[in-house]
Amino acid sequence: MIRFKNARVMTMQTPGEITSGEVWTDNDKICFVGKPDAEQLKTAVFEREYDAEGNLIMPSFKNAHTHSAMTFLRSYADDYPLQEWLFNKVFPMEAKLTGEHIYWLSKLAILEYLTSGITASFDMYFEPEYYAKANIESGFRTVMCGSISGDKSNLDRLDSYMKRFNGMHPLISYRLGFHAEYTADYELMEGLGEMANRYKLPVSVHNSETAKEVRECIDKYGKTPTELFDSLGLYNYGGAGFHCVHMSDHDLKIFREKGVYAVTCPGSNSKLASGIAPICKMLDMGISLAIGTDGPSSNNCLDMFREMFLMTALQKLSLNDASACPAGEVLRAATVGSAHAMGLTDCDVLAEGKQADLIVVDLAQPNMQPLNSISNNLVYSGSKQNIKLTMCAGKILYESGKFNIGEDANVIYAKSNEIIASMR
Repeated sequence: MIRFKNARVMTMQTPGEITSGEVWTDNDKICFVGKPDAEQLKTAVFEREYDAEGNLIMPSFKNAHTHSAMTFLRSYADDYPLQEWLFNKVFPMEAKLTGEHIYWLSKLAILEYLTSGITASFDMYFEPEYYAKANIESGFRTVMCGSISGDKSNLDRLDSYMKRFNGMHPLISYRLGFHAEYTADYELMEGLGEMANRYKLPVSVHNSETAKEVRECIDKYGKTPTELFDSLGLYNYGGAGFHCVHMSDHDLKIFREKGVYAVTCPGSNSKLASGIAPICKMLDMGISLAIGTDGPSSNNCLDMFREMFLMTALQKLSLNDASACPAGEVLRAATVGSAHAMGLTDCDVLAEGKQADLIVVDLAQPNMQPLNSISNNLVYSGSKQNIKLTMCAGKILYESGKFNIGEDANVIYAKSNEIIASMR
């Protein structure tokens, strides 16, 4: 067992509530949260005791939408609108990728996730076997989301991925999904709706990221993307919509009624000038929220602190209301909400029996002082510099600036730069 002692503990069972106490982990599970008595300490056997020195222990962040291996396009094609960026810059370069490339580029993303206190990604990309291998070797958790597009012939591949990756490893799972309405034939979407209802499973997809996407979908089908997906039964068992920037009131009602998670990606949406998602309206309607970074080619970083700040700041700015989107709602979306959107219901809070996915936040830093409100500090002034330790499934993968993922970080950096050089 590992004992984290002398800590402030935010379990997220009651958002914002912080107590003094300890967290114990046993293999991949949390086995104790609270203040141990003398008898418990007498009988417990620890392989390590970590003195938190009054710092904060809380559930790790979960990145509910990303394309991890797109690290190779970081700062490659900036300052373009989404459609031009995607079709003229990204797709041609992605055509050059190999599985081996994706393996190394994904490891680079994992390093960055860990420095931001992220222990799980909801990833949509190609060559899932190579991505799964990178995660397993690194000890990082991932939920892969179907990235298929094109015609209905790709449904068989999606079905095979579901059967292959679910159950492959405790850190790996796979969910139904496809890229977007504008990259999929009607027959593919129709067939995926039938698959979702046959298996009784949720479906996740890019949804209403740009005004152009919505306008063209209405021109083509007479429906918004959300209305189209709903009419095909894609959301009958819930799911997630990535971005959800340009949503009608009817779209939002569908999300609420079908239990679909809205995954906001404020950094990417800001940089690509896609717009600002109606987060406060979603909160008022009781729609479940999660946060994603999107890929590192459009963001360009994989930093949950920046996403949390932008989520609230953009709402305040767009609504001209400084009270809009309070920090507590943002913190919940980055932890509990994102975990649930990914189906990781055993990774959401700190409680006995839950997965030992946690972080230690350094409060003894200028940006976290004074401690008027630790929750507010995390959202409004927190940064990567405050992450002292990141644990996933009971294994410490990052501590005090050093990685423990079975590979030297400098090797990963060198491999990533070699890949870029070979593609130019």
